Amino acid sequence: MNLATLEKETIDLCNEVGDFMVHELENFDLTRIEQKGSASNLVSYVDKESEKKLVARLSKLLPGSGFLGEEGTNVQSSNAYTWIIDPLDGTTNYLHGLPIFAISIGLQREDKTVLGVVYDVSNKNCYHATESGAAFCNDKEIKVSGISTLQESLLATGFPYYHSAKKEDYLEIIKTFLEKTHGIRRLGSAAMDLAYVACGKLEGFFEYNLNAWDVAAGALIVQQAGGVVTDFSGGTNYLHGGELCAAGKIHNEMLTEIRKRWFP
Repeated sequence: MNLATLEKETIDLCNEVGDFMVHELENFDLTRIEQKGSASNLVSYVDKESEKKLVARLSKLLPGSGFLGEEGTNVQSSNAYTWIIDPLDGTTNYLHGLPIFAISIGLQREDKTVLGVVYDVSNKNCYHATESGAAFCNDKEIKVSGISTLQESLLATGFPYYHSAKKEDYLEIIKTFLEKTHGIRRLGSAAMDLAYVACGKLEGFFEYNLNAWDVAAGALIVQQAGGVVTDFSGGTNYLHGGELCAAGKIHNEMLTEIRKRWFP
């Protein structure tokens, strides 16, 4: 398998599915919106149809590969590869016409992410990386921010759909970062948050109650752009553990503040 060729074909596929999303948004059928457990966790026929399109093509690009998709695609692989996909990360933004949403596609080989593509549909910017190369936005190499202090940083976070017993601790972490940084943004798409960390628009991103499809692609892109991605304990269980902290030079400082509240 040629990873570079697979990367290019995956990017081409994202462009096609992105065009489908934009077309559907022009005449969106509001009656075809569903809720997944809470009023803020929405899914539409566009999410589902996009996932079908992605799975159909990716299955042909890498026959026998498995799938883990947000909209229910769960296929065991007959080889060493599994695609982890979020067909529309930022569904609520999409449904309200807010142009911050993305297609997120990660490819794992035996539990190691080897390819990541995050496609910013509205701006037609594709962030991508493979395990052995640099990170790119379209054809331009990207790097994480060179800012080295929390005080000079701009961060992003998200507000989980399902609030655990850690909700108050999380709010205290947010308060701390509001006081010690240039500010916090809540974009509504973890994939885009990670892409912006990778290209240096944000210095860091943290969130809990995440799923693998939210972060598989973006985490690799951050790492290949020179950043660090961990769970809140500083470990590597950010893909399935539900906690993620991604940053450049401020990662240790961010993690120190998070740990004060998360692990009292």
